Amino acid sequence: MGQHKECLTITIQGIVQGVGFRPFIYNLARQLGIHGFVSNTSEGVIIHAEGTDLDLFIDRIRREAPPLSRIEKVEIAPSDPTGLADFFIRASRDAGSFTLLSPDIAVCDACLQELFTAGDRRYRYPFINCTNCGPRFSITRSVPYDRKNTTMQVFTLCDACSAEYHDPGNRRFHAQPNACSVCGPKVTLLDAQGKMVDCSDAIARAVGLMKQGKIVAIKGLGGFHIACDAMNHAAITLLRQRKRRSNKPFAIMSPDLSFIKECCKVTPEEELLMTSPQRPVVLLRKNDNCMLPDAVAPGNACLGFMLPYTPLHYLLFVSADRTAMESDFRALVMTSGNLSEEPIIGTNEEAVQKLSPIVDAFLVHDRDIFMRVDDSVLRVMSRLVSGSKHDVAAATFIRRSRGFAPEPVPLPDDGPIVLGCGADVKNTFALTRGRYAILSQHIGDMENYETRKFFEETLRNLTSVYRAQPELVVYDLHPRYLSSSWALEYAVKKGLSPVGLQHHYAHIGSVMAEHGLKDRVIGVAFDGTGYGSDGTLWGGEFLIADTHGFVRAGHLKQVPLPGGEMAVREPWRTAVSYLKDAYGADEIIRNIGPTGFLEKYGRKGMENILMLADNRDFSPLSSGAGRLFDAAAAIMGVSDRNTFEGEASMALESLAADGIDDAYPVDIHFGTTIEVDFSYTILALVDDLRRSVGKRHMAAKFHNAVVDAITRVVLKLAVMNNIKMIALSGGVFQNHYLTERVRNKLLMENLAVYANEHVPCNDAGISLGQAYLAREMMKDGALS
Repeated sequence: MGQHKECLTITIQGIVQGVGFRPFIYNLARQLGIHGFVSNTSEGVIIHAEGTDLDLFIDRIRREAPPLSRIEKVEIAPSDPTGLADFFIRASRDAGSFTLLSPDIAVCDACLQELFTAGDRRYRYPFINCTNCGPRFSITRSVPYDRKNTTMQVFTLCDACSAEYHDPGNRRFHAQPNACSVCGPKVTLLDAQGKMVDCSDAIARAVGLMKQGKIVAIKGLGGFHIACDAMNHAAITLLRQRKRRSNKPFAIMSPDLSFIKECCKVTPEEELLMTSPQRPVVLLRKNDNCMLPDAVAPGNACLGFMLPYTPLHYLLFVSADRTAMESDFRALVMTSGNLSEEPIIGTNEEAVQKLSPIVDAFLVHDRDIFMRVDDSVLRVMSRLVSGSKHDVAAATFIRRSRGFAPEPVPLPDDGPIVLGCGADVKNTFALTRGRYAILSQHIGDMENYETRKFFEETLRNLTSVYRAQPELVVYDLHPRYLSSSWALEYAVKKGLSPVGLQHHYAHIGSVMAEHGLKDRVIGVAFDGTGYGSDGTLWGGEFLIADTHGFVRAGHLKQVPLPGGEMAVREPWRTAVSYLKDAYGADEIIRNIGPTGFLEKYGRKGMENILMLADNRDFSPLSSGAGRLFDAAAAIMGVSDRNTFEGEASMALESLAADGIDDAYPVDIHFGTTIEVDFSYTILALVDDLRRSVGKRHMAAKFHNAVVDAITRVVLKLAVMNNIKMIALSGGVFQNHYLTERVRNKLLMENLAVYANEHVPCNDAGISLGQAYLAREMMKDGALS
């Protein structure tokens, strides 16, 4: 008597499309003698399975799923037998629900080997891919993830590619972007005016131009890069002039890990991150003998390196006449192809229109980019507490985009569809759907029309793909944020009630969302500027927060920002405010000789700033921690201008010497609301300048003062409120020196410390906090 046959319908949700899941199921089912079918649907992968040991089948699905997949949920239900005599892959169907999209993935080793194997039919084909690698999110127009729903639809498979696509034993079985030089996309070289250059090898010609010191715009996976030889100081300087990017660091691409290690210190965790399928830009500590020109990242202790992640990138480094993996370039500058503060460019036409004044040529292709995605940027942060269970290192996002977007953040339970519209700088939006928060890729700074269009384009795409029409729209309280005015307009158009949430509460909410926290936490939200509930500018905040609301339990002492936004761009103005607060209006001029301000700006200039600081119409009060770091940098003579966001603070961090425990004094007033006063810190800084103390030592002592202040306030609040959970967020916590030491001190006090891991701690994480907090309030009936 034969074994009893079972018949089940198995629904698998998660990242299960575009990652080789159906071929995996097909081959596993046939190996186990199971009959039935597998199909992509808009709600996930559906399997109809008939066999004698389906428990083993389901167990192996969980254990052996493709490496790029992520199973979030498996639903199993009895089913009626179909009488199928084999196992099949059925055509995809739209079930009216939604499934998760796979991010774009770097070229795999198998494809890379074929790329450089002479005689292979894809030898040096710049769009080689398979089920395990290649474009996904950037080419997907809709789900289910099938070729007809991607920008590859216009390329008809040739016989050879079609045979691979339909062969279950081939790794290109159902690889939707599958193509070759016969049937797939092609590259073309255009001159600076956008006219086609007649040449037999467009890539070789582009390489030749860069060897001559020229600048080339290169269309990649999710948009354009602007590239030049990273060893050519003149080319980099020219690029800075043309792009009007005075000091902001450029990202660098190199195919050679040994070269990267010559330039930077690379830990095993950083190497693992760099070589991951996501291939992000990783911020690495620069070696003293780094051979790259300082113009790549002026005055910065870190360099942003990435490995090539598309076949086209590899071909830029390896000429056709090279038989080994010997590079034409040690490294290339690969900065985002955009104008200042605008989104990355995605079409050939727009690239020519906007980048012609910057570049000497364009290396383009004819595979359309549907979803533009900039490079992701990460940094490995130590979380070391010697001899304890906390000995780990983890990567944190500076920018979350290609390779990670739109991978969701899992939420603790189901809930309504909420749209968080984010902040104005480093904007992203977040869309909650079911048990997930779907984060957009990096959008950019919402100060121009192009970024707003990109925001709307991406939102339109993701709401369509995820079938998610928001029931609630959340915005930042800042009255002049363009993201907020957009949210209010959108709410009126859609007939929704908009909800405003305070900026720093949303920062802490982003940490709570990532870790599934709902109960009270002590939130430390340190950034440059955010609009406070009292109408002043906040930025150095200690909050007692849960999903119902927050109380401002403490903050840095407020100082005026002379000239408002001008003080953000010119940190010396904020420094004058701090110096006035420390010395008093009558004594400041007499005491600030060591800063050099009188020589730089003149007595009259200083007096004008002091007068301006007293005018609240032009000098708003701020408790911003970022502004404190700016002021310290200016007083020490490290940086008195911010040509890009956070420049002065980054320069100050770069200076801080390791191995120094000394700290400047800080005065903390433990009243009803705690106030942290850094006046004594400022006085001590100037005194050290007077005594010619080394600036590396001074930078460390300043950082240690901030660490001590945070620790003291948190410990006091923890005891007063009986709270053990601490949430750290805000752009200041991108500072490795500060964050590592704050975390370690709090862990040593047996507190549970949470920080952003899946989204950046800067304003790019605001949207997640907005969406999560409002969603929880809506579930509790606090919002309708």
